[in-house]
Amino acid sequence: MKRIFFVLIFAILAVDAVAGFEESKKCQKCHPIIYDEFYGSSHRKSSVYTDPIHKAVWDKHPLKTQEKYTCAVCHTPADKELLKRLEEGKPALPQANEAQLEEGISCVSCHTIESIEIHEKANKNILSTKPKTLFSAREGQENEKNVQLKTTSSFFGMFSQKSGSPYHTIDYSNKGFYNGDMCMGCHSHKQNAHKFEVCTTTQAKDTNNTKGNCISCHMPSVKGTMNTIHKTDMHIYHGFTGASNSPKMLAQYVKIAFNQSNEGFEVSIKNEATHPLFLHPLRVAQLQVTVASKDQNIILEPITFKRVIGANKKQSMPWLADSIVTDTQIQNNENRKVLFDHKLQIGDTVEVKMGFYILSKVSSKKLGLDSDKELSKFILLKKETFTVE
Repeated sequence: MKRIFFVLIFAILAVDAVAGFEESKKCQKCHPIIYDEFYGSSHRKSSVYTDPIHKAVWDKHPLKTQEKYTCAVCHTPADKELLKRLEEGKPALPQANEAQLEEGISCVSCHTIESIEIHEKANKNILSTKPKTLFSAREGQENEKNVQLKTTSSFFGMFSQKSGSPYHTIDYSNKGFYNGDMCMGCHSHKQNAHKFEVCTTTQAKDTNNTKGNCISCHMPSVKGTMNTIHKTDMHIYHGFTGASNSPKMLAQYVKIAFNQSNEGFEVSIKNEATHPLFLHPLRVAQLQVTVASKDQNIILEPITFKRVIGANKKQSMPWLADSIVTDTQIQNNENRKVLFDHKLQIGDTVEVKMGFYILSKVSSKKLGLDSDKELSKFILLKKETFTVE
């Protein structure tokens, strides 16, 4: 009897807690695997307290002295109090509260996005006001809007299977959760005061494409049950694969080829992704080539690919930039060919490495992060070795 009492109390508390619908910890009970993935993601660690690069940029941002942390709209939407203060025009600086420290972007932050409002400066997420309803995607249920907990029986009641959730209703009809459009409230573009787009992912967007978009690439289907109520073999990955935390994901879209000529040799890098190889203006891609002959290893001058923004033809902070200083980044579906004038001999081996730095040396120094070894190390995407015959 005592056990039943505690179970009932827990259920009541859980339902009441869901009414607030903010802490992702509440989702863990039914979605333990997904929660563990989310916990290590850049979405959870998006605030100035958990993202060192974001903090370094914010510390230098002029809006900090004005006490207007407008970054909160995308970086910490879980901090409702801060968003409220911004709307009211009150001083709004990030404080060390639970949202900022634990989950800048919560599960509910994304799963309540009803639509995207398009704007010139930056898009806006329009959130659903329907209580206890979350949007999601599931093949075969694309038209179902009001999925609740139910049990179906088979073989004369010998077997039963549950679906839905005891804590919230599920709406599977939102097309944005299939074609990646729901990501474009925060990941489409950002325009500064000079009406210059400091970052953009519009080339990655294809609202009619459900096979090659933000969700299908960065949230692939992986092994493991999606919840504890309805056991499944696979689920949608919620660690949000990116170049930094999952270089293998990006590597599958990078193809390396080698061709020898009388003058030297050619290395081609093909980017099969639907967007430029790197979107963040602080990232620097690099091609490293080493030639090994019988008696020595020769490291050739590395080739970098980057998009630098700035003002007066010099790199600057994003809020000061008014133009692209240089853009050698490998574009989507581009096959970039790089010529090397080093003559090869039969038996030589050519090792080709394609990778990137999270921060360029210039950016690291400007942001005061040049001593952070994790941010300054070369991250390998793909390596190929070719033998001269």
